[in-house]
Amino acid sequence: MPQIDQIMSTYGSQFFWLVITFGLIYFVIGRSMLPKIQGTVDQRKAKVAGDLAAARAAHARADEIEEEYRLAHAKARDAALAVTAEAKAKGAREAEVKVREADVGIASHLADAEAAIAAQQAAALTEIEAVAVEAAQDIIARLTPAKITKPQVNRAVKGALTDA
Repeated sequence: MPQIDQIMSTYGSQFFWLVITFGLIYFVIGRSMLPKIQGTVDQRKAKVAGDLAAARAAHARADEIEEEYRLAHAKARDAALAVTAEAKAKGAREAEVKVREADVGIASHLADAEAAIAAQQAAALTEIEAVAVEAAQDIIARLTPAKITKPQVNRAVKGALTDA
């Protein structure tokens, strides 16, 4: 058929140049551009892998630092608790010493007060005795004509006070 022969003769050379052009493009891209692209992809992959390794190392170091911080924090807390306990114990000892000193002072004041009370009581008894002697002598003088001396009345009043 003549139409088919014409297609082959007209388009045959175009097919030939099409194959050569695609072959050239394939070899240019495949041999020169593809290795550059592959190198860039490999370089990028290596950089990402390096960054991931650095991130893992940084994460591990951060975990180590956090553990060190926790240990330091625990030591500091224990030290603070020890200082607090020592301060409480010292305060308790000081308070105990002050209480003992206050007890000694109170006991001293109490002894002084008891001595003062005893002295006042003795003075009051002496005054009561003197008043009783005078009153007894005055009563005897008014009721009876007998004369009684002061030492006799004094002995009688002392005897009556010691019996009571």
